[in-house]
Amino acid sequence: MAPIVPKSITMVKWGSVNGQEIEKYTLTNSNNQEVDIVTYGATITAVRTPDKEGNIADVVLGFDNVEGYQSSSNPYFGATIGRVANRIGKATFVVDGKRYHVSKNKGENSLHGGTHGWNSKIWNASIDHDRVIMSLISPNNDEGYPGKVTAQITFRLTDDGELHIDMTAKSSEKATPINLTNHSYFNLAGHTTNATELYRHVFTLNADRWTVTDSESIPTGEIRSVQNSVMDLRKATILGDVIDKVPGGGYDYNFCLPEPHDYKKKSLVAKVLHPVSGRSLEVYSNQPGVQFYTSNFLPERNNTAIVGKNGAKYFKHGAFCLETQNYPDAVNHVRKLPKQHTAAG
Repeated sequence: MAPIVPKSITMVKWGSVNGQEIEKYTLTNSNNQEVDIVTYGATITAVRTPDKEGNIADVVLGFDNVEGYQSSSNPYFGATIGRVANRIGKATFVVDGKRYHVSKNKGENSLHGGTHGWNSKIWNASIDHDRVIMSLISPNNDEGYPGKVTAQITFRLTDDGELHIDMTAKSSEKATPINLTNHSYFNLAGHTTNATELYRHVFTLNADRWTVTDSESIPTGEIRSVQNSVMDLRKATILGDVIDKVPGGGYDYNFCLPEPHDYKKKSLVAKVLHPVSGRSLEVYSNQPGVQFYTSNFLPERNNTAIVGKNGAKYFKHGAFCLETQNYPDAVNHVRKLPKQHTAAG
């Protein structure tokens, strides 16, 4: 067997938080692609990739320093989300007959792990040959969640331009809900280009249903077919042709992959193309859902922008997220799971 040649991985110090150093790791392949990941929130801060002419651009939104990621204006740019991505209705649930109350940070509900979710934790990191491994211990009662959880995220960039993100979490002593995702904000035209270019993106989602939500984006329990609706993105669709028709000012909904779902395999979730640059993105996951979000809550053009990397100003509809996940608020809804999957939602 031929020896595996490791990809280039470099590390630099990237500031500190409460006296603890933050590290930035850069993964590089032989096709002029680079991914930056920092230990604050196990966050992807940059993805640099060439267009069809070879011009390299950074295609994810973010900040120049760790202070930006700590600020109240940070909408989870690039972060690892846990313990539970998306929303938990009324910030409460029952596990093993006991009711738990977790922190409320979105009205009466809990969003993306609560007030101090995993996006704001400092992760431990190491290099293992061609990958960066980040780990975190979440103690019992962290944000109100039961059980001590040990989490590990592995990042690996291949010469084929594939960024592999493998997430695992194990709870000791007590059962706990877990729903992990990465919250990168993409604009394949480049992170500075905002809605003008995002509307030109072409989306295809491999989803035949979606989870209906109430006015606070909490699932009602209804799972509805996308057929004959603006939610049907199974055929290539130019975002600018449909976004004004979407309730709520843009997409921010969980889309369901076709069943039967196999948690042991990664399936195609979505394809995205920016025709002008020729850049494209394909997303694969073993999770049953994906939150498709079009940055509806970034500032309107006539308001103060979020100032990001290199002074870029980010506005509403300036990027998209494809957050692969279990269904939102799954711990408060019962549904039949495939036989091979036994973990709690």
